Amino acid sequence: MLIVFPLGLLATSVAWDICFLATGNPRWGTISFFTIVAGVIGALVAALPGFIDWLAIPKGTRAKTVGLYHMVLNLTAVGLFAVSLIARWAAPLGYAHAGVGRMFWGWLGVGIALAGAWLGGELVETLGISVEDDANPNHPSSLGRRRDTRATRVPVRREA
Repeated sequence: MLIVFPLGLLATSVAWDICFLATGNPRWGTISFFTIVAGVIGALVAALPGFIDWLAIPKGTRAKTVGLYHMVLNLTAVGLFAVSLIARWAAPLGYAHAGVGRMFWGWLGVGIALAGAWLGGELVETLGISVEDDANPNHPSSLGRRRDTRATRVPVRREA
């Protein structure tokens, strides 16, 4: 549940930006700014348990690599939203009147967050990390051809 709120907040900030650009009403700019603030804080809170989960994935597995890419993409997205916040804060007329150039960083962040979210789904749905006792951290990608992977199962260490 920790990831749903930051993703939703950061993604909807783009909708509020569009509303601001369409209407010129600075309230939408204010809503977008504070939606990003809450989303960045929530994402940083969610990153700690995510990092702990990543540490528990067996070394040398596909899941460890996918988890690393997932983490890097998500932290990059949060960083881009932070850049957007700083740029909006420095806007000459205030954060409620940020232009497209100052919004762009968050929009780019949404695209990168989508790629990171897909990798998170790959970790949970395809590889079974943190959800299945008999997870298969070497299962092939959901994009590739299906094949029998029973022989590649690696036991996943469970904490008590």
